[in-house]
Amino acid sequence: MTHQLIDPHLHLINLAQGNYHWLKAENPPFWPDKNIINQSFNEQDLQLTPSFALSGFIHVEAGFDNEQPWREIAWLESHCKLPFRSIAAVDLTLDKDAFIEQVDQLLRYKSVVGCRHILDEQASEILQNHDIGNKLSYLASNKLSFDLQMPLTDNTSVDLLVKLLTSIPALTVIINHAGWPPYQNDNQGHSWLAWQKAINTLSHFKRCAIKCSGWEMIDRNYSDAFLARVVASCIDAFGDNRVMLASNFPLTLLHQRYENLWQRYLAMALTSHQLTALTRANAAYWYRLTL
Repeated sequence: MTHQLIDPHLHLINLAQGNYHWLKAENPPFWPDKNIINQSFNEQDLQLTPSFALSGFIHVEAGFDNEQPWREIAWLESHCKLPFRSIAAVDLTLDKDAFIEQVDQLLRYKSVVGCRHILDEQASEILQNHDIGNKLSYLASNKLSFDLQMPLTDNTSVDLLVKLLTSIPALTVIINHAGWPPYQNDNQGHSWLAWQKAINTLSHFKRCAIKCSGWEMIDRNYSDAFLARVVASCIDAFGDNRVMLASNFPLTLLHQRYENLWQRYLAMALTSHQLTALTRANAAYWYRLTL
């Protein structure tokens, strides 16, 4: 039996045309293994065993050109053969007019269904900016979702996010990398509880969903038990229809081959309904991907 997949979080890379400052050896992050992903990747590199078939994917911005993010979209739309949707880079720190101009440029491309600005350690600073609500409202008014990347163990940032979601009920937010749950062996029990509290709080917003991926970013040698614990917690909070399993390719190669991650997902204790939802149906729904 072939299991049909939609990968809701991957990155293709074109070193010949893109900037990718974060991949250059002289720039952070200073990972000793960064050379593994400092190369070009296209659809043909998404290799799977015959037990899986990739029906489509969601491409999340990879730093191709964050000053002109539409350049990445133009490259994708001219080269990708599989059905896909794009989450484009957007700069929430721009002034209002420049931000609107950037979004309007992105809206010209048919694959764009959402945007991302990596918040991470700057989350609190950006989320309390006086015009952040207007910018996120502009995304919502144009039916663009926002891919949220920040640690949900940051209580201050989560509180700011809750206020924004309450004030912008039309905004769809999709949490990236499960909100960076702390690894189970780091002795940060309080942080795990903070993360659980945050996902439970955010799950009350019905236009909020969560993607489980980025495991290799949390710990290069993460265990199956950690993976299963995070996915189970996300399902408990968000239910079967607002959780997605994703790869974060090519960064998954820092730990294992692309196909191996999907084999690990398949081996988890999920019902057939959950497996279909988490590996295909939910991604198609939340990212408006018609196959």
